[in-house]
Amino acid sequence: MNSFEEAFDCVKQYCVDVGDIPATALKLWINTLEPKALENNKAIFFVGSEFQKGVVMNTYGELLKEAFRETLGFDVEIVINTPDDSSKTASPVSMDELEEKQQELEKSFQYAKYDYTFDTFIVGSSNEFAYAACTAVAKGGGGMTYNPLFIYGPSGLGKTHLITAMSHEMKSRNPDLKIIYVTGETFASEIINAIHTKSTAEFHNKYRTADVLLVDDVQFIAGKDSTQEEFFHTFNALYQDGKQIVLTSDRPPKSIKTLEDRIRTRFESGLIADINTPDFETRMAIIKRKAELLNLNIPDDVAQFIANKLKTNIRQLEGAVKKLKALKHYAGSQPSISMAQSVIRDILNDDQPLPITVEKIIAEVANVYGVSPEDIRSNKRSSQISTARKVATYVVREITQMPLASIGTEFGGRDHSTIVYAVNNVSASIKKDPHLKELVEDIIKNIKDKSNG
Repeated sequence: MNSFEEAFDCVKQYCVDVGDIPATALKLWINTLEPKALENNKAIFFVGSEFQKGVVMNTYGELLKEAFRETLGFDVEIVINTPDDSSKTASPVSMDELEEKQQELEKSFQYAKYDYTFDTFIVGSSNEFAYAACTAVAKGGGGMTYNPLFIYGPSGLGKTHLITAMSHEMKSRNPDLKIIYVTGETFASEIINAIHTKSTAEFHNKYRTADVLLVDDVQFIAGKDSTQEEFFHTFNALYQDGKQIVLTSDRPPKSIKTLEDRIRTRFESGLIADINTPDFETRMAIIKRKAELLNLNIPDDVAQFIANKLKTNIRQLEGAVKKLKALKHYAGSQPSISMAQSVIRDILNDDQPLPITVEKIIAEVANVYGVSPEDIRSNKRSSQISTARKVATYVVREITQMPLASIGTEFGGRDHSTIVYAVNNVSASIKKDPHLKELVEDIIKNIKDKSNG
């Protein structure tokens, strides 16, 4: 071994392979050990608190000794120092105490959410225009202050917070207002279901009698013919009656490629406001406000550390504060830089995109073409189903890079040559047909957005 760190990496692997340490325990306790030195037969570590030291020594001490013996070929003594007393023997931690800490942890999360109101929205240079527009619309009580109001920006920056705050404000001013909040994806699913069940009259009555229509992630209606047709008429009916419409998207109308021009022009006829990534001062304010709502005191240096590490997503900042609240219960000490480092690692690992499955891809393509996933996997040969099947095959290949034979299995046991033909056919058509190219690009983007969101 070239270093103590390398030896400890082998020890951790032994704990997993032989000691069967669960991933959560490994992350919480073993990975928090900071290797300092291997002096004679002493393996010296550092942790942030006596509580952590007690858990490691009493629960995993013998396993660590065994792992070092197998790795180095001789017995070692485990020494763990803390900021309080690096020489004091760790006090035992009972199972009752661990259970109590776990219960406290769970309770801490009960208060980790707060209402999406204007009071809890932190205003900064990145969002002040959108905030001003939303408050003006909300105080207008559902009238035509800015109609439609279109808010766009990347995921996790507060668009849903703002339109939910608008709903709360309007309701508080006029409890009789009929306010409908819906996502673009849900709207598309509802109209497809209404068509299949012959209940479009009920669908029309629901949406066209609203006083305020709030549509989150409206980009998901793009490329879906029946959905766009219905949304166009719903939009017109509400607009002509002087009803307020508020829309959010991850991009401006001009960048939603497969949005029909007649809908795009209506989106652009009102006020468009963007939300950008928050600056440092705004990120600090968000951290402090969230901590205040959770009755958590975060030192300035810890808040600054988090604000400098998590720069692009407000949900990550709020998640960091929630996790610090939980770790405070575990460690029994105030939030520290080492705690913040652990929290940020967890958040960045948890924030990885969800795996995109073949089922999700087929479902999205089926939604776009107005067919069912079962149709796509079937042997039906109608023009619409056949086109949807080929596009789904192409998108599966583009996103997953699965072997063609495996794709054939996913599509009802089709042979290799059929899959090759479908992929090549769509690839050639995309080069000739700009509309199909935009449609496929939007499908792929929407699938990836859902995975990230």
